Amino acid sequence: MKSNQERITIDGIDKEILRHLMEDARKPILEIGRKLGISGAAVHQRLRKLESSGLITGSKFVINPKVLGYSTMAFIGIYLDKAMRNPEAVKQLREIPEVLECHYTTGNWSILIKLLCRDNEHLMQLLNTQIQAIEGVSRTETFISLNQQIDRQIGL
Repeated sequence: MKSNQERITIDGIDKEILRHLMEDARKPILEIGRKLGISGAAVHQRLRKLESSGLITGSKFVINPKVLGYSTMAFIGIYLDKAMRNPEAVKQLREIPEVLECHYTTGNWSILIKLLCRDNEHLMQLLNTQIQAIEGVSRTETFISLNQQIDRQIGL
């Protein structure tokens, strides 16, 4: 692994280690080492270097929202009447647990958010009582996802 300011270069072994863990973050380090023909200690040392470089920012469990009754995914473009309202709008959006992502964008919208709701009625209630009630929101544009067809990280 070589570091060049904010960008790093990783070798083939680093890539293989990362591929294994991206597939299953709970895969044992010793198992990865055996598959790559190196010791578990070497895998562990490489992972620590990748973490300290900032390439690995953590690991997490992925929850299936449908099992909890959340089946409606929506993207909402939010138009603000003034750009200066962005920080306060984002602060209020952060208080809505169903908002999974919030992006400051170019183009027509000021903000693009990703929501996960139980159903369309829940989505409508959030739009009417919380999102459109934020001071400065002049209007919204909603897109309901019918099916997520690709879900991946950047390839190595």
